Amino acid sequence: METKKTIQNPLLRNPQNDGIHLPPQALDLEEAILGAMLLEKNAVNDAIDVLSPKSFYKEAHRTIYESIVALFQKAEPVDIFTITEHLRQRGELEKVGGAFYLSKLTQHIASGAHVEYYARIVGQKFIQRELIRVSSDIIKRAYDETTDVLELLDKAEQELFSVSESNLRKSYDSMGDILVRSLENIEEARKNKEGISGVATGFTQLDQLTSGFQSGQMIVVAARPAMGKTAFVLSMARNVAIDSQKPVAVFSLEMDAVELVNRLISSEAEIESGKIKKGLLSDDEFKMIYDRTGKLSKAPIFIDDTPALSVFELRAKCRRLKAKHDIQMVIIDYLQLMHAGSEKGGNREQEISAISRSIKSMAKELGIPFVALSQLSRAVETRGGDKRPQLSDLRESGAIEQDADMVMFLYRPEYYGLDQDEAGNSTKGLAQVIVAKHRGGGLETINLKFMSSFTKFVNFVSMEQATLDSKPMDKISSTRAKSRMHEVEEMPFAVPNGYDADGELPF
Repeated sequence: METKKTIQNPLLRNPQNDGIHLPPQALDLEEAILGAMLLEKNAVNDAIDVLSPKSFYKEAHRTIYESIVALFQKAEPVDIFTITEHLRQRGELEKVGGAFYLSKLTQHIASGAHVEYYARIVGQKFIQRELIRVSSDIIKRAYDETTDVLELLDKAEQELFSVSESNLRKSYDSMGDILVRSLENIEEARKNKEGISGVATGFTQLDQLTSGFQSGQMIVVAARPAMGKTAFVLSMARNVAIDSQKPVAVFSLEMDAVELVNRLISSEAEIESGKIKKGLLSDDEFKMIYDRTGKLSKAPIFIDDTPALSVFELRAKCRRLKAKHDIQMVIIDYLQLMHAGSEKGGNREQEISAISRSIKSMAKELGIPFVALSQLSRAVETRGGDKRPQLSDLRESGAIEQDADMVMFLYRPEYYGLDQDEAGNSTKGLAQVIVAKHRGGGLETINLKFMSSFTKFVNFVSMEQATLDSKPMDKISSTRAKSRMHEVEEMPFAVPNGYDADGELPF
């Protein structure tokens, strides 16, 4: 007689004896935990922050633990008598084995001294069971030919991330521990004479206002199209990576990686981007590119140009980059081109809100600043006056403003045909960074110079500073004055050429 063979789940096979075994569990520790909680109040405090009812493998243990949690939340006494009565009132006493089983639990442990340690082991067993469940579901879906592979991949990332978030959450810190870290940060800032405690952007006034971008911050840079958002963050990335030697990750959802690098080459070599794109370069210009871009080849800048990036992909990639290259800042260009993953339903505003929350969460998790570019609504164009942007112009979601630690607008008066400011000064090449929200800091408008031919931003040299640079001529030797002008020319992201050929100021 032919016996029927059964197909076993490979995930439940024991590799040593090729037999089926039970999912990961620790029933003896579950009993010890519950027994300790029925005996000692401190055991309840130690375990209740680590475990949830679903952490228990045995259903009876889950029911008992739910009763303990229910009484604990009501600030009522938790012991063998109160739990017995609570289970009786709910009609679940016989279901868990009666009063005899509860009494038996207390006999398995003499003290609750190690209950937190036991609880963490039980929690780990639950994580193992969850991983098996998720993996089994993924395998089953992967065998289904009708399954969309990309959707399955996204679903797998989402469920695995859910297991991590639900069971590996950071515990609280004591004031003493936090104070030690805080004093260490203050000491580091004290050593830095420039007062920059975070990631320096290379833009002097901005760094003075912010003390550098701080760990865990979400910084939003918003502007209308053609204001130079990408050029601004690329200039920033260049300064951070080359001048400060800090690794930066750039996620470009709009532009190709080669196009971004071409912009960096134009900026570094100070050769018009159009000439580089068309290849209309003289021998001297071609040599200049090689001479001036040597630093770029060694710069710790990592560019990912994956289109339509999801928040799950972004999180996974940032984690890998942090682990492998210790990135110190992430730039996303730009937020509205991302999607929230496989979440169905809801409108675009809700999706942007979910993306914004995820970016802020990532910044806190990795402990580095995230700079996210954002589009502004057309309300800016329809508004009269100088068309300066404001917080209400943030496109598609008020959650961006809410989640961001800092919101900066890029504004170029010249773009709107405003050739002079209120004082009658020329606005040619003037770019303004309007800090409209700054959690824990001041609000200010910072002037920069936008060099459109080279698609880069540099520090603005004011009329007062230019005059100051020219005054030492009658007080110190001509040699020292010339040396001072040379330093200004060589200074990273200062106005490269100082005065123009006619001896006029740049603006």
